[in-house]
Amino acid sequence: MSPLLLSLLFGFLLGVLIAVLAWRAFALSNNGAAAAALTGGLIFGLGGLGWAVLLLAFFISSSGLSRVFASRKAGVYEKFSKGSRRDWGQVLANGGLGALLAVAHAVFPSQSWPWLAFAGAMAAVNADTWATELGVLSSKPPRRITTGKVVERGTSGGITVLGTLAALAGALWIGGLAALFSAKGNAGSFLLNVPLAGLLGSLFDSFLGATVQVIYRCPVCEKETERHPLHLCGAETTRIRGWRWLNNDWVNFGCSLVGAILSVILIG
Repeated sequence: MSPLLLSLLFGFLLGVLIAVLAWRAFALSNNGAAAAALTGGLIFGLGGLGWAVLLLAFFISSSGLSRVFASRKAGVYEKFSKGSRRDWGQVLANGGLGALLAVAHAVFPSQSWPWLAFAGAMAAVNADTWATELGVLSSKPPRRITTGKVVERGTSGGITVLGTLAALAGALWIGGLAALFSAKGNAGSFLLNVPLAGLLGSLFDSFLGATVQVIYRCPVCEKETERHPLHLCGAETTRIRGWRWLNNDWVNFGCSLVGAILSVILIG
């Protein structure tokens, strides 16, 4: 068996193992576990140790934060499109680009841009997740990123100082780990530019949420929500703004894409 096939086999075995453990811990739905096994297998098998570390750092920290102060965050879950148990759409939104970059790394092993892009993508989705999970705990209400107007907690496009600091911390966490696996003499650039790319990617996510992301309204609860076709109360939601196709999963993918592009530009 060739080294590439052996590496892929090991990668998929590891991906399946982690997906099953996450599924049993109620961090992934059935189809979310299948998507995680696929994306994880490609990243573990084709990327290497550094790629695996960044992916696991994102997944473990994001899954853990979704459970922190769960009772205090219960009131905003009605606004989110999905619960804390991630489905295939959420998995691909956060890890799909990383899997494609792992394939690019295998096709172009001498090129550095797939690794730079992967680090930026992981920093962006980690920053966005930390901002979402911790920002809702802010004692001060969020403000819409485009206008500064006060909005309800959990509203798409709303940001707080706590959430922004959490985003920076999440990006720094990935950037620091990426620096450990960077080329000799390039660690400083990774430590500075990967977090910057990640933070800007997460802010782009908020910008899309405030402008063109599709948002619905529950006629019974009289509240805005990302949930469709049914709200948590069981009522059918109606679209009030945004592009119909641009749901939260696509917004998250855009966040990772911006982080990847900026990382390549800033470091490459």
